Amino acid sequence: MNLVWQRLTLSYLPLKEYLATSYLRRYLVGLLFSWRQSSVLIQWGDILAAVLLSLVYALAPFVSSTLVGVLLLACVGFWLLLTLTDEPTSANNSLFTPIHLLVLLYWGVAVVATALSPVKKAALSDLITLTLYLLLFALCARVLRSPRIRSWMITLYLHVTLIVSVYGLRQWFFGAAQLATWVDPESPLSKTTRVYSYLGNPNLLAGYLVPAVVLSLVAFFAWQSWVRKALALTMLIVNTACLVLTFSRGGWIGLLVALLSAIALLIYWWGLQMSPFWRTWSLPLLFGSVIGLLVLAVIFVEPVRLRILSIFADRQDSSNNFRRNVWDAVFEMIRDRPIIGIGPGHNSFNKIYPLYQRPRYTALSAYSIFLEVAVETGLIGLSCFLWLIIVTANTAFMQLRRLRQSGNKEGFWLIGAFATMLGMLAHGTVDTIWFRPEVNTLWWLMVALIASYWTPLTQAQTPEVNSPNPQPAAN
Repeated sequence: MNLVWQRLTLSYLPLKEYLATSYLRRYLVGLLFSWRQSSVLIQWGDILAAVLLSLVYALAPFVSSTLVGVLLLACVGFWLLLTLTDEPTSANNSLFTPIHLLVLLYWGVAVVATALSPVKKAALSDLITLTLYLLLFALCARVLRSPRIRSWMITLYLHVTLIVSVYGLRQWFFGAAQLATWVDPESPLSKTTRVYSYLGNPNLLAGYLVPAVVLSLVAFFAWQSWVRKALALTMLIVNTACLVLTFSRGGWIGLLVALLSAIALLIYWWGLQMSPFWRTWSLPLLFGSVIGLLVLAVIFVEPVRLRILSIFADRQDSSNNFRRNVWDAVFEMIRDRPIIGIGPGHNSFNKIYPLYQRPRYTALSAYSIFLEVAVETGLIGLSCFLWLIIVTANTAFMQLRRLRQSGNKEGFWLIGAFATMLGMLAHGTVDTIWFRPEVNTLWWLMVALIASYWTPLTQAQTPEVNSPNPQPAAN
């Protein structure tokens, strides 16, 4: 079984040997290397790439999707320039990882789905958008290998989310116009303010803040000075409060999964230093405490009780009923094109969905990222997407184990990225805000953050593997 898992997760994939014999790498990478040697601009390539990425993540909550798309196009162009000017004989093959391979495979499936789509023009438009996101991942994975740039990007995002959350809290205290019917009109919460800050939608704001909560939590341990720790604690409290006040049930689920994952990983991180008692009982006590707090919240906090109970109201809740009707139509779409789907993107979905929709239940998406991937790229695309998640999660755990043995505090950011990814997937199971640029750029940032830690297995083996008598890491 261990061998099967290693094959499935590409743990022993000989990427170095593949890259050495790759004609694509041989003829494209380094094509403009001679120009790089004389260019002052390209010698600062990674710094300039970090500036472009900073613009994307600093402006995403405040500007239109069109401007974000222009910035993504600039990032892609610069990634291509950096790739063409790389040193062709560079020994740094870690710029290409098993995660990159699965991203490339997923893109290839999307290309085939576009070619076979019944609405090729619409699918081609969204294939271009998907390509921009995937190449954003490639650029992020490249520059985030620098610890300084990694720390800068996370710090920038956390400061931006602090601005977004403060404005969201202001809406809670002073009121904000509800731009749509976000709560069942017959619910006692129908008049409750759901904050949305600059993003215009509470569910979207919740999805945007899930990474902020987790990263501000791990920042408390990663940042050294007490002033910065106080800032991280402030960010954690403000971001969590704002996310809760979105009253997004999917966001609450994502928050719960992300926080539990982050705390469990932190317990694993400190496991070598714990006494046998805490090593055994810390996780059960953690989960018991969380369940106890949830029970108390349901009993004593009426808004929380009403929103949580509405999850189990099935079709009696209008939001649940809407999703159930959309999902019924989506299952029929998948049934009719199960292998390769209708083509990527919401444009393709908007062309095909009206042929299946229930009367009065129009929708722009499948309200589940897994169903959306299945309807867009078929079961082949869904399998590839799930494979990508498995390989990314395995890479995160392997590298976390390596950093844990050495006591490298960079492991805290890896914990944050891994837990965030799980939380975003949990939220995305019942919503598709994941496909919006404000959230999708963050997803690929988290995947790229994990990929940036990757080292070949022969270098990443821990003392647990290499030594019959492993020594614990220094405190």
